[in-house]
Amino acid sequence: QVQVVESGGGSVQAGGSLRLSCVVSGNIFNIYGVNWHRQAPGNHREVVADITRSGILTYADAVRGRFTIAMDNAKNTVTLQMSSLVPEDTGVYYCHAKGNYGFSPRLAEFDSWGQGTLVTVSS
Repeated sequence: QVQVVESGGGSVQAGGSLRLSCVVSGNIFNIYGVNWHRQAPGNHREVVADITRSGILTYADAVRGRFTIAMDNAKNTVTLQMSSLVPEDTGVYYCHAKGNYGFSPRLAEFDSWGQGTLVTVSS
């Protein structure tokens, strides 16, 4: 089975930085793309950054210029570098990955979420 595991959350003061990591494992053949979502208390889950296997990057307006998403295809790992954090960045950050797994030619698609990691930014 495919597993998506996030790490790197924590508490930081406004203006600080954090680096989140997302590792996708389980006989992964290809990762089509990964996105990071966040959910603040009482709010809907929203996408903050997206990366495709071909390297196309997309950011939410609220984080553009402060967050950087990157993918290491060899390690099936995606990072989210967050800088100049503000209290509004507080929330649970989730990694969401799509791709296929198994052994060619018997491959299956996956669409998997991690359990989330909490980021708290204090003023």
